[in-house]
Amino acid sequence: MKTQASTDSLVFVIDDDASVRDSLKSLFESVGLHVQLFDSADAFLQSERPNVTCCLVLDVRLPGLSGIEFQAELAKAGTELPIIFLTGHGDIPMTVQAMKAGAVEFLTKPCRDQELLDAVRLALERHRANRKDNSHIAGLRDLFASLTAREKEVACLVTAGLMNKQIAAQMGISVVTVKMHRGNIMRKMRARSLAELVRMADLLGINRARPTIS
Repeated sequence: MKTQASTDSLVFVIDDDASVRDSLKSLFESVGLHVQLFDSADAFLQSERPNVTCCLVLDVRLPGLSGIEFQAELAKAGTELPIIFLTGHGDIPMTVQAMKAGAVEFLTKPCRDQELLDAVRLALERHRANRKDNSHIAGLRDLFASLTAREKEVACLVTAGLMNKQIAAQMGISVVTVKMHRGNIMRKMRARSLAELVRMADLLGINRARPTIS
């Protein structure tokens, strides 16, 4: 199993069985992964989590919040944390519920070590990709925020497909002014083409039908 574990990956394990926690810790550390252990969902919530690529190996039956309930709570809080369920008490409805809610895998104890390691690798890759995407979008938001109100309005119209003359007529400004704003937008957004600017607008969720973003 290839990972970037030794420097930036972390596996959280929540299981109320100490022997299971210790066994999983040994397994994950054998492939270079950092591990943090918890005996309940509450204990996990009270901990400070580092800003690194991570995933969660979660039992279904836990004191306090169950694993399924905890998955729902994380989703409500907008916490993007890939989850692998590992339980001795699973059934088909529970599996379906967990997977529909976004779990990476639902494994039944005992499972093969490699099967669990493969699931962890997939979960870490998913979280790493999500973190990269989120970082990119956050950067785009900062760039868009640097535009003036008029530039934002022009950007919305440009990415909606309007020509310079159409934009000028709709905004009551000259074509030369529109061109100036377009140049500023491309420079500030670091867009190399109109197509790239359109993709940026899509990622930012800009409503191009209503060019009145403040």
